[in-house]
Parts: sequence; C-alpha cells; structure tokens
Amino acid sequence: MYRVLSLLSASEVAECCRIASKTQFIDGRATNPHNKTKNNQQLHDPAASQASSQIMLQAFARSEEFREFAFPARIAPPLMTKYQPGMSYGAHADAAFLNLGNAVIRSDLSCTIFLNDPASYDGGALHIRLGDASVRFKLKPGDTILYPSDTFHEVEEVTRGERLVAITFIESQIADPFRRTLLFDLNEVAALEGLKMEQQNFSRLQLVQSNLLRYWADKP
Repeated sequence: MYRVLSLLSASEVAECCRIASKTQFIDGRATNPHNKTKNNQQLHDPAASQASSQIMLQAFARSEEFREFAFPARIAPPLMTKYQPGMSYGAHADAAFLNLGNAVIRSDLSCTIFLNDPASYDGGALHIRLGDASVRFKLKPGDTILYPSDTFHEVEEVTRGERLVAITFIESQIADPFRRTLLFDLNEVAALEGLKMEQQNFSRLQLVQSNLLRYWADKP
C-alpha cells in the first residue's frame, strides 16, 4: 500500500536546496490556521515555489515506476516545507479534496520527497499507521514515499538540525486502493514474465490489463 522510489537526481536535489536557502518560509498554519497539530514552515515566495515544483513535477513525469504505481490523473504542485528543533506535525489524515485555486483534486495518495541528508537532523521521521502496523521513514535526498492519503500519519518532532522535504498529493485514475494495487501487481508480473509467454497468452493478458484499467478507472 506504499512505495518508496528514487525520484530526483543529485543536481535536482541541489537546486531545490539552493532555492530553499534563498527563499522565505512562513508558518505552515498560514494556509490552515485551525490545525492545532501542524507546527512547521512552508515556502512562501510564489516564484520560488513555482521553480521548485516544476523540478519535481518533471521528475514525476519521467518516472515510469511512479506512473505504474500511482496511475496519476492529477498532481498537486509540490510544496517545500521545513522543520526546525521543536517542530512536528501531529497525527492526522489528509483532506479528501484539495482546492488548488483553479481546480479541485481528490487526494488518493500522499507523497513526501526528502531533500536533505537524514543524518543532518534528529527526529523528524514520517510515521505512518497502516492498520495495526507502524512504519517510519527518513529517506536519503531525492527519494520519495507514496502512501494512501486516508491513513493516519505524522512527522515526529525534530530535536536537532533541520528537516527539508516537499509534499504533494496525487489524484489517481483508480480511486480504489485495492483495485489500484491489484492492477499494479498484474502489470508488474506482465512486465517481468510477459516475454516468456506464448504470444497468444501474452496478448490475452494485455487485454485483461487494458480492460481492468478501462472499467476501473474513473479518470482518463
């Protein structure tokens, strides 16, 4: 139900960090003043936000692994956020729908893109609760974690250094996570084993893949 993948190159990470170092951040509650669990900072300058989000959106666009896992219909512009000592984001689930100004998207998958060395800060793990299980992530720069938006998750308190990440949300062509996971697994098996199959059987498998996507997807 979640996926870790390498997204940004070293040069893209460096450029995002450069933008962050030269740009103003504001209290993260500015966009959600009633959220008592949110204690972080977020990028404020529109030009810097657009420049950094374009880098990350282009990386998503070229990632075949991302497309195969998420079946993305729309992606919110990634927003850089940072956490300094004492900052955290308490347990919460993300909003079902996000107003982007000129569009509203449904949040099926949440995404955190890690931008700085995890050894440079203490605490700050992304803690996701999946049923009775708990998983924590502090990934290397450029790596990202995709997970269901309807799960409880939190950013644990940073006690040393600074945590720099970007967050975004994906509306999938397939809203149902069970169906999305099944189709991802089927596509992965087809990619790994398809060339070993007799052509007639491989063609039938491709028909099943196409028809499941056709009937399950609610967005092109």
